[in-house]
Amino acid sequence: MLLAETSRAQAVPPATSTGQAVVVLGRTEFPINEYFTISFTLRGAPLDRYSAFPDIEGFKKSGKLNTTTTRTVGGQSSIELTITQRYAAYQEGEFELPPFTITVNGNPIRSPGATLEVGPQQTAPTPPATGANPNNQPLQGIGLLDELFGKPKPDAYVEPKDHAFLALVADKSSVYVGEGVHVSMYFYLTPADQGLLDFYNFAGQLPGIMQQLQQRTAWGEHFEDQEITPETITVGGKSYLRYRLYETELYPLTAEALRFPSISLQMVKYKVAKDPTADPTDRLEGYKTYFTEPLTIAVKPLPPHPLRDQVAVGRYQLREAIDRTTFQVGQTFTYTFSVEGEGNLATLSAPTLRPQPGVELYGPDIQQDLTRQSGRVGGRKRFTYRLVPRQPGPLLLDSLLTLVYFNLATARYDTLRPQLVVSVQDAPRKAAFRPRPDDPFYTEALQAADNTLQPLDAYRDVRRYANVVLVLLLGLAGFGWWRGGRQGAA
Repeated sequence: MLLAETSRAQAVPPATSTGQAVVVLGRTEFPINEYFTISFTLRGAPLDRYSAFPDIEGFKKSGKLNTTTTRTVGGQSSIELTITQRYAAYQEGEFELPPFTITVNGNPIRSPGATLEVGPQQTAPTPPATGANPNNQPLQGIGLLDELFGKPKPDAYVEPKDHAFLALVADKSSVYVGEGVHVSMYFYLTPADQGLLDFYNFAGQLPGIMQQLQQRTAWGEHFEDQEITPETITVGGKSYLRYRLYETELYPLTAEALRFPSISLQMVKYKVAKDPTADPTDRLEGYKTYFTEPLTIAVKPLPPHPLRDQVAVGRYQLREAIDRTTFQVGQTFTYTFSVEGEGNLATLSAPTLRPQPGVELYGPDIQQDLTRQSGRVGGRKRFTYRLVPRQPGPLLLDSLLTLVYFNLATARYDTLRPQLVVSVQDAPRKAAFRPRPDDPFYTEALQAADNTLQPLDAYRDVRRYANVVLVLLLGLAGFGWWRGGRQGAA
């Protein structure tokens, strides 16, 4: 794979044990139908890790290119690895690439940024017809490389032997029905092979690889696609770079074995010039196909059990939660039965409910949080219930809700039971007046009380008499005021 034309680069930092790297920007003036590129080149060490390339406003990331080059100077060979990120512009115009930093093998490399000018689309000029030469003028410009220098001669190149291989790896050789097995496909190569091999149209090959890895008798949890970056490992005492190409978690649904055929992957492999004094960058591109060994994973049936075809399989534990600390008759409370651990949570059914007298139960509301990390699939599944106790006393949650599962840690069936203890109190009653029968005051008062029935309108008659008296008093006061006024005038 050839890198896009470059126009500027930063100063090369001093070499360290992690190698030396430099950031390179592509052309800053280009038509909209061409890519802008940001690359970094690493020399003197294998690539261990690197940070993400920056996002550019107005551009979309459009894949990466990996290029390795072997250089021989003074009889010593060195390998350069270049990672290039391509960007496609959405529209024409001027865009700003702010300063950014890329960390390669733990070493930060800064770039001052640039101003990008995206022009209108350009089409390649149509070459003149063979023999066309207006006015019999000499031909101007540069023709194709093959026309100038001739086509490469395969006899002048040799294909070095590589130590790369493709492997399909499972973390277990046998599993129970319902137990997860992690399957990954890796490509291994030695650091010296970096200059000989490169990926070829992996995005186009991946759908076919995934189709061959599918199993009709298993539930699959596919891991999100990640950037294909190398990690350094040791195999048989030899250092390798390992690329994780695909990974999935499979849960067998039947006792039929999981069988994987031999998977193929086509790679670019370069031939180098036979003449050791020739240009070290002079290579002839070719292709080589690598194959995995067929893989079979045995599947064992679960031990006999009345619920063998219904139980979940995994490594689980129970987490409980309740929304209050005191409980009264007729008062609703919420209880959460939460199952955490590794396994296929999608097949985990709600706990078995055994109704009890004196309690009403509603639900459950189900929530699931799935995690895929470090080759493991699991998470948490919560079952939330609402309970209304109808009688006081202890409420036995451990006999109300139970969940049977097959515990992979012990290879036996196990049961998750609530451990919380709920004590229901009787609802408080309204206070009532109850005299003591042995109190002499109430004894005499009750004996002397009049038990004659009173009319219901007695209070209305009292109100009427009071109004009459009030009118008489007002009349008497008015008469006195009138008499007093006449005597004063006389």
